Amino acid sequence: MLKTTVKTFYFIFGWIFLLLGVIGIFLPLLPTTPFLLLTAFCFARSSERWHQWLLSQPHLGPFILDWQRHGVIRLRAKILATVLMVPLVSLSLINERVPRYAQISAGIICTCVLIFIWTRPSQQKTD
Repeated sequence: MLKTTVKTFYFIFGWIFLLLGVIGIFLPLLPTTPFLLLTAFCFARSSERWHQWLLSQPHLGPFILDWQRHGVIRLRAKILATVLMVPLVSLSLINERVPRYAQISAGIICTCVLIFIWTRPSQQKTD
């Protein structure tokens, strides 16, 4: 009974994280990649079928596998994240109608996410 409850918990949270990840594609302060990695983590513990479905997605699967196997964020993904985040966050920083606390929060979050992304390897190490 407890095992079924835990699997259900992981399955539900997997879908919540997937939804947040998809929303994050369009909202620059909601990072997509961590939510997709959490989705993979939850699906791996709840449903092999949905985990394989996620990994088989042509636009998501290779990035998730790169991270799971090698801790790698591809250069293309880093550039795309930067190109999308910087202009959108910059708009909020120069918009006078956005409260100062929101501007500061957006700047700090964007900076932290970009630092994290750019400090990860872009390709797996070869021995």
